[in-house]
Amino acid sequence: MVVEPPQNYEPVVRMVDVHKSFGDLRVLRGLQLDLRSGETTVIIGESGSGKSVILKHIVRLLKPDRGEVYFHDQRIDRLPERELASIRPRFGFLFQLSALFDSMTVGDNVAFPIVEHTRRKRSEIAEIVARKLAMVGLSGLQSQWPAELSGGQKKRVALARAIALDPEIILYDEPTTGLDPPRADVINELIIKLQEELGVTSVVVTHDMASAGKVSDRILMLYEGRFIFDGSPEEITRCEDPRVRCFVEGRCHDEDLESLKRKG
Repeated sequence: MVVEPPQNYEPVVRMVDVHKSFGDLRVLRGLQLDLRSGETTVIIGESGSGKSVILKHIVRLLKPDRGEVYFHDQRIDRLPERELASIRPRFGFLFQLSALFDSMTVGDNVAFPIVEHTRRKRSEIAEIVARKLAMVGLSGLQSQWPAELSGGQKKRVALARAIALDPEIILYDEPTTGLDPPRADVINELIIKLQEELGVTSVVVTHDMASAGKVSDRILMLYEGRFIFDGSPEEITRCEDPRVRCFVEGRCHDEDLESLKRKG
């Protein structure tokens, strides 16, 4: 099931016939994607299917072998690095493993993109850092070090850093990985809160179907380099495609099960 966008619809990000390989491994095979402004789009799919590769194309950390990537009406896959400098701050990226700088305090980690991309005064930066930490429920932790934080706190600090420049789009790469269910749900609630309060467009890559169902306006399933499902959280529970059902229900594909039986 793939839903066509409405007529005269202007996507905030568009990927057109995108192909990407790493050596002999074909990851994206003519991928088509339109991201709708203000929505939370969740991308699901098997490990190694290319979900994180899609995020890296959106923010131009990777370039397609073939195809086109647009941010609003500007094609970005061919832009030189110097021209990307004005575009990248409009994206916030929450990395899978948080990617905090261990040699920096929490406050300095959150301040890092502000220092890199603006000329704000130290007092202004401190005010922004305090405000962003408050938004993720970590007020007053500026002087702590990443090593002193729990896994859930590290995720939230990384999220505060991702929103430090008030981005238009936030990209979440496996935001609940490694967290127990209560702490994972804190992240889910923050994704919803930030989308509502900041009016951002969010893209969430996850294996966590509970998280996907809670935060998403729209779910896409990636399979063999293309999307095989595009619909609402309610619609995916009714999808009859066996590939989608196996993933959503956490079951082996029949061919995988037969292979296990033969090996046994």
